[in-house]
Amino acid sequence: MFKDKVVVITGAGSGIGRALAIQFAEAGSRLALSDINDAGVAETIAMLPAGGETRGYKLDASSWEAFLAHAEDVKRDFGTAHVIINNAGATVIGTVAHTSIEEFRWQLDLNMYGVLYGTKAFLPMMLDQREGWIVNISSVFGLLAFPTQSAYNMSKFAVRGLTECLWQELEGSGVQAVCVHPGGIKTNIERAGRRVKAAGSEESTFAEMADKMLLTPPEECAADIISGMRAGKKRIITGNKSTTMFWLSRLFPNAYPAILRRLA
Repeated sequence: MFKDKVVVITGAGSGIGRALAIQFAEAGSRLALSDINDAGVAETIAMLPAGGETRGYKLDASSWEAFLAHAEDVKRDFGTAHVIINNAGATVIGTVAHTSIEEFRWQLDLNMYGVLYGTKAFLPMMLDQREGWIVNISSVFGLLAFPTQSAYNMSKFAVRGLTECLWQELEGSGVQAVCVHPGGIKTNIERAGRRVKAAGSEESTFAEMADKMLLTPPEECAADIISGMRAGKKRIITGNKSTTMFWLSRLFPNAYPAILRRLA
């Protein structure tokens, strides 16, 4: 299904992005891998099976101009793109009271606008060829909210809203939109993110919990994403506690905060 397809992956220098790159390479895909950390991309490329076509790029996913240039580079190097996986992201740990407007903006520029930029930059060529997949990485925190994750929640709820809108707008176009909600995936997202400058005890508590929640190997998450795409799924739930959180948000939309406190 993905043999010889051009797969663009942002945030490919580690974690889920790296695992996806390896598994798409094993499926015979041609890869355009980007990250703001170009050394991480080089490490990912060194881990790929020999014989495939891969190019690495340095990309600031929070920049519209950079994303437009990236789409042009991919079109020049590969001719087109069949899959864009908007995976680049990070987190800000902070209560609403402790998080500054500048910290909210940093989070939304990367996690929300970065996904929008990737979608807008690659959608035209997919519509022209009437074939493609836009895979947007949301989170279980795009299904329900969690204390000290307000900025992250905002960004991931927005990714979900964008993708679910695309489900309807792209019907019959040959282009598919997929929303992925990872749970506790063992990646470096907390290290790549930041704690707010005004952090207090609430932020420390969440950071301690993160070590206990981030358990699922990124390779398992990547395999779930690819198998979900093969099956034509619009929503993919993967990772530690992800199914539990999905059903909490559906069955107890008003009461889930109390249940989450007990689980935590």
